[in-house]
Amino acid sequence: MCRGACDRRAVAIGSWLSTAGHFSGSEEVKSLKTMVDYAAPVRAHRQDRGAKSQGAGRQPAEPKRANAPRAPGRTPGRAPDRASAPARRTYAALDLGTNNCRLLIARPDAPRFIVVDAFSRIVRLGEGLAQSGAISTAAMDRALSALSVCAEKLVRRNVYMARSVATEACRRAANGAEFVDRVYRETGIKLDIISAQEEARLAVLGCHVLLEEGDSPALVFDIGGGSTELVLVDTQSGAPQTLDWRSIPWGVVSLSESVPHDSADPVARSAAYAQMRAQVRDSLGPFVETLAAAAGPAPRLLGTSGTVTTLASVHLGLPHYERRLIDGLRVDVADMRRICAQLASQSVPDRAKEPCIGPERADLVVAGCAILETIFDLWPAERVGVADRGIREGILRQLMAAGERP
Repeated sequence: MCRGACDRRAVAIGSWLSTAGHFSGSEEVKSLKTMVDYAAPVRAHRQDRGAKSQGAGRQPAEPKRANAPRAPGRTPGRAPDRASAPARRTYAALDLGTNNCRLLIARPDAPRFIVVDAFSRIVRLGEGLAQSGAISTAAMDRALSALSVCAEKLVRRNVYMARSVATEACRRAANGAEFVDRVYRETGIKLDIISAQEEARLAVLGCHVLLEEGDSPALVFDIGGGSTELVLVDTQSGAPQTLDWRSIPWGVVSLSESVPHDSADPVARSAAYAQMRAQVRDSLGPFVETLAAAAGPAPRLLGTSGTVTTLASVHLGLPHYERRLIDGLRVDVADMRRICAQLASQSVPDRAKEPCIGPERADLVVAGCAILETIFDLWPAERVGVADRGIREGILRQLMAAGERP
């Protein structure tokens, strides 16, 4: 039940960033440009965010720009005055995926950055998308509830520059642009629907430092909710150079909805799992031969996704998720396969008993296992690196490089 409108104003912080840097061998380096809406206030209708009413009863409000609060040294519609900007700026990256909404706010601390605030919530934006071709009202409301929390954090942390991106669900949905407009009206956040290529590039930028040392090509993958990106990289020159890449329309949500796999019959569950793996392999097409030719004598493998971090937690037997134990961990592929086989054979209630899976991931984790095992089939690495970092960290590094320039 809504407690009524709160007339508090919020600065809408959003940006589209046309990025610089090398993605593929044939792509020219582009100049870095930013466009930030620094003072676009919106009137937020706050909700009682109880478990049964998340996002319910929303009423869109038109942004009002009169008497907008103005950040020091900034003029609405213009780039910030860098000479007067504070020395300890904060930057934000928001990633709205098919399954999760994640926010990371940090400040530079060369060569790394210090996390100031973070937020993550499962929103299942892509739920039912495969059948309807559109984002449902319920999914929109769940996402908007999470994004409202993010908007408040952006304002409270006095974020200097931000980028907010949306991925596969918004790319595929017939009403993706309509949803993006609604997000801006209600929260002030400007979502940029990025391409699969940009998504893959940002993931590599955010996690490549965790790759094992070596001269052979490495494969970096990101298993998302609605898609999976695989990027073949060469690291001999230091910064990763992309040799080839592929995005497939199968993530933990889309593959789960495509292949029913939670039968009470163990034989049926096994058959469904095999079908999932075959479906993923088929979707990779000629990239299968590309990987076979590139593997070399000591192939390296790094994964960034909820799937690999969750399975790594199961591998360690953690009673609850601990990022410091997971980010940078390397696990034998044989151990990961064993966990995948175990989870694929279990019922949903049994999987939900795993403390780092729980009921929120129990129905999706098997699809992630199927994608992961298919990657293992095609890229014969002995170990897989685990990264609890990716798109958001890639965005932050870009923003900080741009914001700290004289």
